Amino acid sequence: MTMSAERGVARSPGITYQQLLDADTRPVPAVLRLETPAFLGDGADVSKDRYTTKEWHDLEVERLWKRVWQFACREDEIPEVGDYAIYDIARLSFIVVRQPDGSIKAFPNACLHRGRRLKDYEGHCSEMRCNFHGFAWRLDGSLQDIPARWDFEHVSDDEFHLPDIQVATWAGFVFINPDPNAQPFAEFAKDLIEHFEVWPLGELCTESRVAKVIPANWKIAQEAFCEAYHVSGTHPQIMYYLGDTNSQVDVWENCARVISPGGTPSPLLDSEPTSDAMFRSMLDLREEEELPVHVADGLTMRATAAQMARERWRPIVGDKVEKMSDAEMMDALDYTLFPNFHPWGAFNRIVYRFRPNGDDHRSAIMEIFMLAPWSGDTKPVPSPLHMLEEHETFSDASELGMLGKVFDQDLFNMGRVQMGLEATFKPGVTLSNYQEGKVRWLHHRLGEWVEG
Repeated sequence: MTMSAERGVARSPGITYQQLLDADTRPVPAVLRLETPAFLGDGADVSKDRYTTKEWHDLEVERLWKRVWQFACREDEIPEVGDYAIYDIARLSFIVVRQPDGSIKAFPNACLHRGRRLKDYEGHCSEMRCNFHGFAWRLDGSLQDIPARWDFEHVSDDEFHLPDIQVATWAGFVFINPDPNAQPFAEFAKDLIEHFEVWPLGELCTESRVAKVIPANWKIAQEAFCEAYHVSGTHPQIMYYLGDTNSQVDVWENCARVISPGGTPSPLLDSEPTSDAMFRSMLDLREEEELPVHVADGLTMRATAAQMARERWRPIVGDKVEKMSDAEMMDALDYTLFPNFHPWGAFNRIVYRFRPNGDDHRSAIMEIFMLAPWSGDTKPVPSPLHMLEEHETFSDASELGMLGKVFDQDLFNMGRVQMGLEATFKPGVTLSNYQEGKVRWLHHRLGEWVEG
């Protein structure tokens, strides 16, 4: 695929995102005024082999997951010395541990003696001792103990230091890269870092974490959250207040985003909904239920809903809400840092991560991190991971609120996409040029990493 900004910028009929920003009741941050569309390729299909074959999965392990910067955990998951998280990706596993000086180190989760996993569960430790024969390492990875050391005169302490994995921290997130020669994280993620200067995610705490095994390739699960084109078919109930096909798509090198405007109806509707109908859709209220708000004369539903959101956050963040534009209160600002890290901008609170489920290329782990501002002197302790069972849906995670219903609609499609790609005689998937531009970008970058 080739990358160009000259084509593929056709937009859906109706108000554009930038025109919506023109009517905002507050100053809009400059980052939302950026427009960087990209035309990726000549319309060629993406091979279904990328989703259905073990061969492509194996290439991803060797050429992507062993070489790329990837989100491993949140810093507040390992706040104290000796706290550690386990990050598994495909057939790889890493231990991420807090050091005595407050820094963070990461190591392969494998004993250097006979290869057993050093840690099976996340937690706290004073050493990393193998449960097989008792080999042990200090928190910094240096060799601490070999039982019956007299029988290992051929082993030196320096040679048996656990291999150091590159670590970087940004905005409360911990990233690792198994490639010792990888470019610095600050260079790799420079566009994302610059954009989020206006939205300091490091000031937020991890309110909840929900995960579920999805019966589909990790890219199928991720792509469901890379475009709003599917809203009319998958989430028709939100069309009254979400401008799905009027979303703005922007692409940079290792970063892309889709901005889906709230408080404005889908251009695909046959008629213009009333403000009350838009609010019922947004608040998930039935016709017989009383609306808690009405739009005053001279105001729009979008501006009114944005003010409601400000009042909801005011007790926690104070007058800071007055500086937040309607767009930051209302819109889905969905970013992706290649390959699988999805933070949302402003007060959206959502962060997604999608990864292979072990070495199975036909299943994935979808994780939802909910971040939130906090008040007081002590940062709240993150809730434990809520791992949904196979029979459970996202609606069973009460901490997701109304979002659980929307995620369930996406979940309904994912496994069926995998099944369809296994069954189809068509060699690939066909993507739109603009609305699915973020999906095209993902595969453009994958091609560069995996195919060379």
